[in-house]
Amino acid sequence: MADIIDTLKQKYKTGNVITRLLFINTLVYIALKVIVVIFTLFNIHAIDPVTFLGVPSHIPMLALRIWTPLTYMFVHEGFLHLLFNMLWLYWFGQIFLQYFSGRTLGSLYLLGGLAGALLYVISFNTIPYYTGMERSWMIGASAAVMAIVMGAAFYRPEVQLNLLFLGPVRILYIALFAFVIDFLSLGNAANPGGHVAHIGGALLGYLFATQYKHGRDITNRMSRLLDGLAGLCKPRQQKTKMKVCHPRNESDWDYNKRRNDEQAAIDAILDKLKQSGYSSLSSEEKKRLFDASKK
Repeated sequence: MADIIDTLKQKYKTGNVITRLLFINTLVYIALKVIVVIFTLFNIHAIDPVTFLGVPSHIPMLALRIWTPLTYMFVHEGFLHLLFNMLWLYWFGQIFLQYFSGRTLGSLYLLGGLAGALLYVISFNTIPYYTGMERSWMIGASAAVMAIVMGAAFYRPEVQLNLLFLGPVRILYIALFAFVIDFLSLGNAANPGGHVAHIGGALLGYLFATQYKHGRDITNRMSRLLDGLAGLCKPRQQKTKMKVCHPRNESDWDYNKRRNDEQAAIDAILDKLKQSGYSSLSSEEKKRLFDASKK
């Protein structure tokens, strides 16, 4: 058992942001299930641990539970709810990380979840169909995941996924299909808050992609906040008198622009290679192609 725990700890430490989000959501799900069983066995009914972490639509209750717009996006009550959210996070998260950093993905996850919670609370206090649903609450990572889905889909709409029975399908069509299903389900009494939150997260993801194409990264403030929190958790190092100069890191925007320009140049060389053969390439083109093959 100790070996399994050590292995899981190592996978968490060495994994990327998707791996860590999968771990966190799964561990929270298991922990809550254990707590619910204990509460049931000892007839503890004063508080429901799941709803305690879910974001309430009732504003006075929300004011007393200010942590819930953050905690709800890591809470799942049913296994299938958890499974499908994590599968979407894994599939589209892998695509997202081909063009953005893990830091950006984590920030977008949180912003998407917050956007979903905001739209949920506003809708359930203003729209007549929802205002009659008193003391409702919402949980799940769906809004956060939808932000990543839409962010990837609208930033790189030409990317395809191979779907069972359908073959290759553009991720843009998959994202739009999911959005339409959520919109058409807004009147569904079975999960009204969830569909509202999905749309909030989806709109945030769309905003991220469109703004990023114009050179603006809306996740920057959240990323800086997370960096600051991470810095507080790190042990302080003693100051040394030696002055060390570090190279200036590229921003996500500069990095992605440089990488996209390089890929476009390589694609052009490959097209020329297919049409006219290797002998038609210039010395510089041959060198660039050789250097790219080593990466």
